[in-house]
Amino acid sequence: MYAPQSRETEQGRIGTDPQRLLDVAVAVAEEAAAHVRSRRPEVFGSVGKGAASGNSVASKSTPTDPVTVVDTESERVIRDRLAILRPDDAILGEEGGGEGNSLAGVRWVVDPIDGTVNFLYGVPAYAVSVAAQIDGMSVAGAVVDVAARSTYSAARGCGATLTDAEGRVRELRCNPVTDVSMALLATGFGYSAARRRVQGALIGEILPRVRDIRRIGSAALDLCMVASGQVDAHFEHGLSPWDWAAGSLIATEAGARVRIPAPHSSSADGELVVAAAPGIADELEALFAEVGVDGPIQET
Repeated sequence: MYAPQSRETEQGRIGTDPQRLLDVAVAVAEEAAAHVRSRRPEVFGSVGKGAASGNSVASKSTPTDPVTVVDTESERVIRDRLAILRPDDAILGEEGGGEGNSLAGVRWVVDPIDGTVNFLYGVPAYAVSVAAQIDGMSVAGAVVDVAARSTYSAARGCGATLTDAEGRVRELRCNPVTDVSMALLATGFGYSAARRRVQGALIGEILPRVRDIRRIGSAALDLCMVASGQVDAHFEHGLSPWDWAAGSLIATEAGARVRIPAPHSSSADGELVVAAAPGIADELEALFAEVGVDGPIQET
């Protein structure tokens, strides 16, 4: 006897259409973001680290690189939902690893909380990032600003949008800035002391040449802020694919010129990620070459 497929099962076999993959990315990222939003006061209280127990936070690469129980829970929400919606696809997650070396078919690259230190301290700048890649190229991505309850999203060739907490949707475009000296840049720093020393020295070279520099604490949000015009460019060494997979696509679709590492790269490689408004991209590239930003920065 024929049993009709459920809507979720049908979605699990939608193929590789970027717009359909985007629908999945948005749904999964927003579900995980809702979980993160509800769990923070339960685990950490309303301000700062609150009543966090010893089992709520652990360290990863260094003592300053935390992972919380909510990071792990959020990734499980994502994985469980993708197992229903896209059962045949590979998943690469920050906390759970996965089929990171498989680029065949669709690979989902997920960051359950990008900006964990902000999340830990109650700074309202952390996000859930979900991207679908084909042959190592992001074709759909969603970044949910958890505290602001807003969703940045893009499908390759279809533009980028921001949906705010009231459900209003607007198209994203980079700022029309044309002078690097008037550009607001965003950046981030690694967790190893050796990499931070180099990054700090480079900031000292760049800062006198630009309007100012911001360190938000979430690469995914930084890239989306380039797309929305809240900053004019973002640059950072040592990101992993889950940090840039969705945000770089959103920035690209908003008109930014974007440079990203190879899809198999890792934070340890120290490669540079850049997203810049088109009017300053050439000048910024020349500045980076002049002061030595272009090359990788190793962890040790």
